[in-house]
Amino acid sequence: MARGGPPAPPLQQDRSGEGPLTHVTLLWREGEHEDWLRFGKPVAGRIIDRRRRIESYAPGQVFALVRWASNAYGTVRSTLNIVRAVGRGEGFTTLPQVDPGGELLLAARGWAKVRAVLQAIDAIEAAGYDPCLIAPDHWRHIGNRLACGMPPRSYSEHRHRAWLLRRRLQP
Repeated sequence: MARGGPPAPPLQQDRSGEGPLTHVTLLWREGEHEDWLRFGKPVAGRIIDRRRRIESYAPGQVFALVRWASNAYGTVRSTLNIVRAVGRGEGFTTLPQVDPGGELLLAARGWAKVRAVLQAIDAIEAAGYDPCLIAPDHWRHIGNRLACGMPPRSYSEHRHRAWLLRRRLQP
């Protein structure tokens, strides 16, 4: 007999019919294991219990998942992933707590890199842009620059305009 919590929710169709939703399970045990979404606009949400909830995203939506854990000796994990929910037939990366997975745009491990990404998100918002709607290439740029110890370039009006024009050309 299997033990554990309630079964995972079945994958549901999103309203547009493009494919199944991507489900993100968030856990919260104060001072021990804390997950939260830094940005993202879920299309559905469900509270499982006081410590767990599930947020669901339609294909193409972008979100940032922050995961932190500690033990008696201090922080043992600090990660930030920026993920694009995928549609039917698209390739994806499997990620903990993300069902079935998503296109990984940025992965930061360790508090110094997580803090740098959080500062980049703050700068994007301060410039008047919604982090969910900026060019996915900019998230990759930030991740690549941080990986090699270089500061990322800021998100500009020119880059955003180019992204909006390129997006209009995509089918």
